[in-house]
Amino acid sequence: MFREMRRIKQKISEEECVRVLKEQKRGVLSVLGDDGYPYGMPINQWYCEKDGHIYFHGAKSGHKIDAIRNCDKVSFCVYDEGYRKEGDWALNINSVIVFGRLHEVTDENKKRMICEELTRKFTDDEAYLEHEMEHFFKNVNCLELIPEHMTGKLVNES
Repeated sequence: MFREMRRIKQKISEEECVRVLKEQKRGVLSVLGDDGYPYGMPINQWYCEKDGHIYFHGAKSGHKIDAIRNCDKVSFCVYDEGYRKEGDWALNINSVIVFGRLHEVTDENKKRMICEELTRKFTDDEAYLEHEMEHFFKNVNCLELIPEHMTGKLVNES
């Protein structure tokens, strides 16, 4: 169903893919938008090790939500900061692409956990977290990406 990676020598392990998903704070979520055009947006994410799902938060309405309601198939791309080998100018970058189904989370307890985990990726300021939850939680929509296929590769930019 999903294509095999063409440049198989660059393939990274599933463990390395998970590391990238856990460590990186954001990626690009792509959906099937209006009139069949792809619609990709930068978005914060949290990878949950317990279930292997990827979670997002955002508004309750808009282009992204309309697209997801029309077609739940999405792709999500994340890449790390990269590194340079000593004496080399080119970056070596790990990238991960996840294909799967995206749906809205309706369980309030799960939504609260998602919001807390996403916030903790950016800050350990508990007062900030409590303020945000008290004032804005009721307006948040949480999304759950259930992976169906994941690939990752290490690319040298030279």
